[in-house]
Amino acid sequence: MCGIAGIYCFSKEAVILDKKQDNFRKGKDNPVKNAVSFKQNVANAILLKEMTDVIKHRGPDDEGYLIKDKNGIRSFSGVDSPAEIQSVYPLFNVEIDSTFPAKGYSSVNPFKMGNFILGMGFRRLSILELKPIGHQPMYDKELGIAICYNGEIYNYLELKAELKAKGYKFFSNSDTEVIIKAYHFWGEDCVLHFNGMWAFSLWDERKNLLFCSRDRYGIKPFYYAVQDGVIYWGSEIKQLLLTPIDKKLNQAMIWRSMKINSFLVYDDETYWQNVHSLKPGHNLLAANGKIMINQYYDLDIANFESSHLAFEQAVQQYRNIFLDSISLQLRSDVEIGATLSGGMDSSAIVCSAVQKKGEPLKTFSSYYAFTPELDERKWMEKIVQKTSCTSFLVSPKAEDAIGWWGKLTYMNDLPLSAAFVSINAVMQEAHQQGIKVLLSGQGSDEISAGYRHSLYRYFADLIRGMQIGRLGKELPIYLKKDNKAFSKLGKIMLSTFLPESSLYNLEFCYYRFEPFNRAFTNEAEKNCGEQILKKIADIKASRLSNFLYNMMHNTSLQTLLHFEDRLTMANSVESRVPFLDYRLVDFVFSLPSQYKVQPPYTKVIHRFAMKDLIPEEIYYRQDKGIFSSPFYQVWMKQELKPFISDIFASSAFRQRGIWNLPKINHYWHKYLAGDNKQVEMLFNVIALELWFRQYVDKPSGGY
Repeated sequence: MCGIAGIYCFSKEAVILDKKQDNFRKGKDNPVKNAVSFKQNVANAILLKEMTDVIKHRGPDDEGYLIKDKNGIRSFSGVDSPAEIQSVYPLFNVEIDSTFPAKGYSSVNPFKMGNFILGMGFRRLSILELKPIGHQPMYDKELGIAICYNGEIYNYLELKAELKAKGYKFFSNSDTEVIIKAYHFWGEDCVLHFNGMWAFSLWDERKNLLFCSRDRYGIKPFYYAVQDGVIYWGSEIKQLLLTPIDKKLNQAMIWRSMKINSFLVYDDETYWQNVHSLKPGHNLLAANGKIMINQYYDLDIANFESSHLAFEQAVQQYRNIFLDSISLQLRSDVEIGATLSGGMDSSAIVCSAVQKKGEPLKTFSSYYAFTPELDERKWMEKIVQKTSCTSFLVSPKAEDAIGWWGKLTYMNDLPLSAAFVSINAVMQEAHQQGIKVLLSGQGSDEISAGYRHSLYRYFADLIRGMQIGRLGKELPIYLKKDNKAFSKLGKIMLSTFLPESSLYNLEFCYYRFEPFNRAFTNEAEKNCGEQILKKIADIKASRLSNFLYNMMHNTSLQTLLHFEDRLTMANSVESRVPFLDYRLVDFVFSLPSQYKVQPPYTKVIHRFAMKDLIPEEIYYRQDKGIFSSPFYQVWMKQELKPFISDIFASSAFRQRGIWNLPKINHYWHKYLAGDNKQVEMLFNVIALELWFRQYVDKPSGGY
């Protein structure tokens, strides 16, 4: 797990193409001939180093650079590289003059930079191939291929054996070298052979081609910006804000994400108009003065619910794929741990990993003793007893929230969710215990229908399919679970007759988040646009599959993966997500709805597959909620009250020009008096205000 940065001067004019064109590589323009350089020779090197330095937290173990200029391609080490790597690669540095203040850069052994065509920067968290030969950016001079890569290719050993059989020679034990050889053999289709998570930039010297790729589900981030014939890219948005691009806020995106609260990341948009996210399952290519983006992977809608496997066969196949995913993701040259929440997903990962590894793991968990619904220790202890794992427990305090909020907002590039304190405390503890890799249960709810909205869609499918017998048997079981039968019936009927796009706008933008409108001034509200979730797909599939498809691609998963990446990497920890093995995802989407939902249970296929691996009490749990923290119930009205009151009273907040101050003041005092209805809105107002202070108010950004 690492961080990448890059600059490529590819043309005098940048043209973005939405689809592949036959003449893409047949253009007469030579990107070398037309390369655009900066006005100051030294600016190239300083900018590349700044873009790399700002993500040091992603890779404290090594630092590397690669430059292509009139003298060819050269590789360098950095001041944070180990001595044995500095002895192999010359030190990358810049000659400082009066025009560019030193900014802390050493003038020892300066590297005087002329105009370059391509520059790549890298920060490494060493996990596989710890020797100097694993240093990045990696350049294979014989093949003419260089790569700067963040992620893990879990099936690299199998691919390595396959490529060896085809005549390729390997000089390291790294998965990075496997990508180079795989690209040389399969070309851009190499990514179809990868099982893992990745974001990489690869330079093909033979074709004068920049090839960038992001994994199928967007586990690893890749951002880019194009201006004046130059493309910049990196692992985090903050890197691109250091470049000379036009830094206009994407106000529509900001207001939309505020109103829908959770879904801060979707499609290729960011909070900045000229900073884009390379979408999951997409490649970006730059050559012949043009940029092309194409999709190499999507869930196969035609395959949805097409399986005719008997339930018992499906359970066994799910189990086999899941356990193989665990085995692959245990590959590492450093110790691997796991997060443990007491729920079925994390419990299944820990129990399966211990079985495959043959020895206990270190597990990391958070709890809040003063809030019973957020104290899962009795469930965690059942797993610890079963597996003999070493458990590390943390219980964050309200003062931690105050101390971390600003810094982690900067690290996150976006406003934070209320879970940030719990997640950061767990990752800090893992880092302190020397753990660089954690297995996580992210993605299970999205593929196996773990959210309550899945039940509404499931019953809608029964009604639309006239499955009266099943409906009559299962609906009463679901309705009698609590006293919300009337509300549930209403949502089921809406799910039956409304298209998915309308349902999302109704559920997430009217019923739940209409109060958020009142937090904004009328002028700010206009920026939101007519339809909040304009990218929701209405695909030709069952209501449940339609819902899960959008959860995977357009709503919750992308935001959850964003937070997972930023808050783990802020502590120099890599997170791995076994539930997002593409084989498992494709298989589960091929199964009938009743294999995922059998009221009152969700994630049925997963429950049955893990039945003999996890304790029975956890297998039957239905009370496990969304990972959170005690902001809403306790902290905001007690320990954090002065902190929040100061924000609302500050001149920066009152002069922001977007807040409806009387309404916010009204809801704040109602909350302090015991009315919690608008607490979520109040939290998000604070989170967005702190984001403005980190990324808009500070001239150069940063914490």
